[in-house]
Amino acid sequence: MSSNAKIDNVTPIDSKKPTTKQELIAANIKLSIQQLEAGHSEALTNYLTAMSRFHQYSFGNVLEIARQMPTATRVAGFWTWKNLGRSVKAGQKGIRILAPIVGIRRKKDEEAQKDITKQNERTLLGFRNAYVFDVSQTEGADLPDMHQVSGDPGENVERLAEFVKSRGIQLVYNANIAPALGMSYGGRIAILPGQSKAEEFSTLVHETAHELLHKAERRTATTKTVRETEAEAIAFVVGKAVGLETGSASADYIQLYHGNASLLAESLEVIQQTASVILAALEPPMLETTEDAATEPQLVEVAA
Repeated sequence: MSSNAKIDNVTPIDSKKPTTKQELIAANIKLSIQQLEAGHSEALTNYLTAMSRFHQYSFGNVLEIARQMPTATRVAGFWTWKNLGRSVKAGQKGIRILAPIVGIRRKKDEEAQKDITKQNERTLLGFRNAYVFDVSQTEGADLPDMHQVSGDPGENVERLAEFVKSRGIQLVYNANIAPALGMSYGGRIAILPGQSKAEEFSTLVHETAHELLHKAERRTATTKTVRETEAEAIAFVVGKAVGLETGSASADYIQLYHGNASLLAESLEVIQQTASVILAALEPPMLETTEDAATEPQLVEVAA
C-alpha cells in the first residue's frame, strides 16, 4: 500500500493535500466530524423510519418465533408489511405469538371529577393469538438500508488478519453471530461470512479497534456509545486511507449508537493513535533494494 495510493483515494478536505500518514488520518477524522455535524443522511432517516414500524417483542415471543422459525430475522404483522410496500407470499404460514388485549377501565364519576386528565386508564385484560411473518415470507419493495462501504481493499484484509493473529487474537468466521457483522470478545474476533471484501475489511478494522482499545482497563471508564463511536471512526479513517468508498456509512453507524461530533472530538487522540497502529500494520513488506542486492554474494559459473 503506497503512500501515493492512499492519498489519491482520500476526498480532499482542504486545499492542501495530505502528504503524511498523520495528516491523512487528521484529514479523515475531520471529514467524519463534518458528516456527523451534517446530521442524519437520507438513507439513515429512511432506515430509522422503517425500523420504527417493527415492534419490540417480549422475551417469550422471541422464544416462540425462534422455535417456529429458527431462521427468522425480521418479523412483522400482515398490515405492517403492507405499509412497508411488501406482501405476504401466497401459502405462507404465520408465526404464532401472543398479543396483549388492552381495555379501558373507567373511573367512577366522583374519582373522575378529581382529575379530569386521568378519567380513564388502560389495563391489561389478557392475551390472544396473533400471527407475524418473517421478511423471507414476503415480497415487494426492498427495505431501506444504510449506506455500505464499497471498493477493493486488495491485500489489506489478509494483512490485517495477520496483524490480529500476531497480537494473540483469535480470528474466526461464524454465521451464528448474524445479524451482527462482527463481534469482539477480548482475545477473539468473530466475523460474519459472506460480506463483500470492503465490508469484511471495515468490520475487521472495527472489531480490531475494540480489541486494542476496549478490552482492557480503559473500558471501565467508557460507555457503549463512546466505544462504538471510537471503533467506527477508526474503521472510517483506515477505510478511507486504503481507498474504500465509505460515503456516510460510518456516520450513520455512529448516530445509531447516539454518537455525535462532540463525542468524537473528545476521543481524537486515541482514534489517531489506533488508526496509525493499524495503518502501519498494513504497510507491505519492504522490498529488496538494488543496493542491497548488489551486496549479496553472486554465484558465477567459470569455464573449466
